[in-house]
Amino acid sequence: MTPACPRPALAALASLMLGACASVSHHVSTTPPVTASPPPAAAAANEPVAQYVPDRDADEVARMRSSAPPAAATIENGHSFDADDDRLGMAGFVRIGHGVYHGSESFVRKAIDQHAAEAGAERVIVYPPAAMLESAANEPGADAWGATYYVRYRLAFGATFRDLREDERTNLGGKGGVEIGSVMGGTPAARANLMAGDYVIAIDNRAIADKAAFAAELRANAGRSITLTTVRNGETSQRIVRLGEAPAAGGTRPEEPARR
Repeated sequence: MTPACPRPALAALASLMLGACASVSHHVSTTPPVTASPPPAAAAANEPVAQYVPDRDADEVARMRSSAPPAAATIENGHSFDADDDRLGMAGFVRIGHGVYHGSESFVRKAIDQHAAEAGAERVIVYPPAAMLESAANEPGADAWGATYYVRYRLAFGATFRDLREDERTNLGGKGGVEIGSVMGGTPAARANLMAGDYVIAIDNRAIADKAAFAAELRANAGRSITLTTVRNGETSQRIVRLGEAPAAGGTRPEEPARR
């Protein structure tokens, strides 16, 4: 698996201009295409540079993505890395790479388009110099552009969930469990007819204490069928869920945010 750099804030993205993860970055001239090649030993400081760092192994991306690579990625400007990363993560997107670019806007946009195509990205969030400067003031190279690249994964479960409130525990007879929040279409949770507001109180007849225990069970049973004991409108039923494969550990974020 390709070694991944630490999860980058905008300041960390800017620091790539100083050579972070240089082993997988590349320097390019003003003539397209942007190609992956080692940077020259002494590049001029004002010469356009495009650096892309994969955060996920290409084989994993190909295996886990929910659909074929698009003809062109959806590209939008971002302002806050953490907020954008959380927003896309809630929609099932996983960050597969990030990059830093220095040069004219036309050069940067062209380089980002090519990196998106090469990586098979579905969504790209671009951080103009103003956004980079806001989070990386006084950092050398902070006038550079940043970009993060995303692919929607096949989710192993496909729903958010949260801990029960005390009144909910009381209504369930003192049992533990979780309440299901958003259910994403086309996922194992949706195919099992789970709905927002359902309570899950057991997996394979094992009681669930809280959301941490539920998340641990989902990870442990990835790729298998499990039976959930659920309560909907006061009625208890059993639902079989065929969980999908989970992403490799150490990536950008958990497969499902354990919150609503």
